[in-house]
Amino acid sequence: MTGISSEHVELSVDGEDTDVHYRTGGEGPPLVFLHGIGLDAATVSWRHALPALADERTVYAPDLPGHGDSDKPDREYTTAYYLETVSAFLDAVEIENPALAGLSMGGALALGHALDGGPVERLVLVDSYGLGADAYWRTMASSVLQTPILGNMLWQGVSTSRPAIRTGLRSMGPGEPPQQLVDDVDDAVDYQTVRAMRRWQRSEFQCRGFRTDYSDRLDELDVPTMLVHGDADPLLPRHWSEQAAGAVSNSRLEIFENCGHCPPREQPERFNRAVRAFC
Repeated sequence: MTGISSEHVELSVDGEDTDVHYRTGGEGPPLVFLHGIGLDAATVSWRHALPALADERTVYAPDLPGHGDSDKPDREYTTAYYLETVSAFLDAVEIENPALAGLSMGGALALGHALDGGPVERLVLVDSYGLGADAYWRTMASSVLQTPILGNMLWQGVSTSRPAIRTGLRSMGPGEPPQQLVDDVDDAVDYQTVRAMRRWQRSEFQCRGFRTDYSDRLDELDVPTMLVHGDADPLLPRHWSEQAAGAVSNSRLEIFENCGHCPPREQPERFNRAVRAFC
């Protein structure tokens, strides 16, 4: 990524010292990108967004613990743990009042940070988790995650097999994933990442719904918020973002047609234009 450097910072999170890798570059007000859980990392979600938006912003994109080139400790992974990581990262890198952009779980982290009182200039929530109580597939996923043998069968080979990665990416959108995306996931994901994903999912996917649901708190937001959602996202329903846009007083909604769970990679030019216009 031209003009984007690779950096590391040591954080203290939940009583542990954790080395966090992040990408950064550009000049101007800070814009921090937060990726999702599992088959993701800073380079996976934000490969095209970082250099495109660094001409007007100082961009940052950490690999959250358990992902990419950051430490992957053998511990419990929860939304609360990742919220603490985000706060510690912003403090350590001395980022004040940033714009926060989050994809999937990263959207819930951006939203949760703002609702917890973290100073935020504006929010970009992309196919965001945390905007609804349940999804059609959660019951089956919860059952599988609570059954170790089934869970091992479900994720066997994901961290080492390119065909399995490609199959997983196909399930997230309407089109064939490009080879560069498959390569980026293959470079970023290993069995420790899958372990972190499964532990986070066990924490989040409860018997009666998702643990993290901010939908009843959206009227507390007092910062400009843009919600982006792929209309063909099979994981998180578009009506979550539509309802959230109606609940947030200062909001903007962008529905991307023929797009799945990852608009920044599936339609990068349109996504970058939308963020540039909003930010």
